[in-house]
Amino acid sequence: MSQIEQFDIFDYEMIKIGVETRENVHSRGLWHQTFHCWVINNSVSEGGSVLLQLRHKDKDTFPGLLDISCAGHLQSGETIEDGVRELEEELGISASLSELFYCGMVAQENVISNELIDREFNHVFIHENNKPLEEYNFQKDEISGLFFANIKDFKRLLSGDVDFFWVDGVVIDELDQQIHERRKIQGHDLTPN
Repeated sequence: MSQIEQFDIFDYEMIKIGVETRENVHSRGLWHQTFHCWVINNSVSEGGSVLLQLRHKDKDTFPGLLDISCAGHLQSGETIEDGVRELEEELGISASLSELFYCGMVAQENVISNELIDREFNHVFIHENNKPLEEYNFQKDEISGLFFANIKDFKRLLSGDVDFFWVDGVVIDELDQQIHERRKIQGHDLTPN
């Protein structure tokens, strides 16, 4: 029997007002908390690279798009510090909160459909990790691949200075094997956050 996920819910001023199921939180557009972590690798390219995850095709939000290195919901009763577990769950990175740099909190709203409204208080962190892509033990039911994006190129794409750039990564094929892939990415290949 699967456990129903429950999240603490908040008003727009981030004052806790109760607890709700994941389904109700997203169908009613209730504010909840998430943990976000950008993984930076300074050994891949000049100026560093950011690790992007390719969201699994079966995800309920933004399937098949490139996203932040690691992100997840805080369950009811969890603190920001508890969110570090997402690094282990999604990427196989064992890290403590002291190994992360806290960037702050960003309130974000995505109206995906009338039935799926995502209102999140995102607690954003940076973690430096210089291991190669092949050494990541990523969660295959959540993530279909990982790519390193040169930070300078990524910024130029986000600012509209270029229409695309190339990234190198690994993806899982239909035989559940990890294969190398070079991919041209444009703005529409990224989640809106």
